[in-house]
Amino acid sequence: MKKVSILGATGYAGVELVKLIANHPQAELVHITSESYTGQRLSDVYPHLLSLCDKLLESMNDLDSILDTSDVVFVALPHGHAMEVGKKALEKGVTLIDLGADYRFDDTNVYEDWYHVKHVHKNAPRVYGLAELNRKAIKNASIIANAGCYTTTSILALAPLVKNHLIQLDSILIDAKSGTSGAGRSPKQQTHFPDFYDNFAAYGACTHRHTPEIEQAFSHLAGQKVMLNFTPHLVPMSRGIFSTCYASLVEGVTKEEITKAYEDLYGQEYFVRLLGLGAYPSVKEVRGSNFCDIAWHVDERTHRVIVLSVTDNLMKGAAGQAIQNFNIVSGFDEKLGLPLVPMYP
Repeated sequence: MKKVSILGATGYAGVELVKLIANHPQAELVHITSESYTGQRLSDVYPHLLSLCDKLLESMNDLDSILDTSDVVFVALPHGHAMEVGKKALEKGVTLIDLGADYRFDDTNVYEDWYHVKHVHKNAPRVYGLAELNRKAIKNASIIANAGCYTTTSILALAPLVKNHLIQLDSILIDAKSGTSGAGRSPKQQTHFPDFYDNFAAYGACTHRHTPEIEQAFSHLAGQKVMLNFTPHLVPMSRGIFSTCYASLVEGVTKEEITKAYEDLYGQEYFVRLLGLGAYPSVKEVRGSNFCDIAWHVDERTHRVIVLSVTDNLMKGAAGQAIQNFNIVSGFDEKLGLPLVPMYP
């Protein structure tokens, strides 16, 4: 049994973590924090958790006490907050799983350039927390940087093609859509109901912070620097990510080689479901689950491949993936405590 704490338990990802921990047979929730709701019961903030989690929300002011009584700490806070926690967690031998961006980059200069925050834990022994690609390193990690939602969906979509050099690496275009929970719980103009309802809009073209995260993963897989275009969109649904990824095929690559690349990389992966050539995944088919569903199409006329990938942004894109990483680093079955059937309809 692992004693776990969640810093930032009242955000969408944080409260999803609480729900998953409540159903995890090898995790005991010892501390939950919120600076906005300190002293209140979580079930008063989120009534759907009544009798499931009535714990009082604490402040992070007594971080030492939280760390001293925890084996694993999940940080579900905006970027810039996990680094100081990571320093202390490392000193105390507490495993840190950060759902934010603070530890996702090998080069902290890239983090500073894109997030405009000074990195204060540059030499942290971090591991990128995308299990399907980094499972071996995650097993012995002290600090796990949970992969982002857009990035998980997009990296898993193209990883087999990048790894096997089946596509031209300078031709990658990613067109991704997210539900509004991906923007967080804090009120924003673009997620205000009259603005986002019955609407569909792009944002962050050429500047979205998940771009360098995807490029880093592909560069590792390819063994060379990869640059790409990533354009996110906001759609009027509460949760879900749909990534449509385009790339030009290397001359001579066949449909059979593409299919084999996906089967070789993901054939034994429980949480990646291959729908195959010509199929069409749907966000509703992964809602509430930790699955990533992937399909691909080959346009022989333009000699391009189009890969379709879907996840639930609060699950495989955040809390579910964090639990998957928790299970790996703890030596548990990877599926433990995770819902195995998506919610439908």
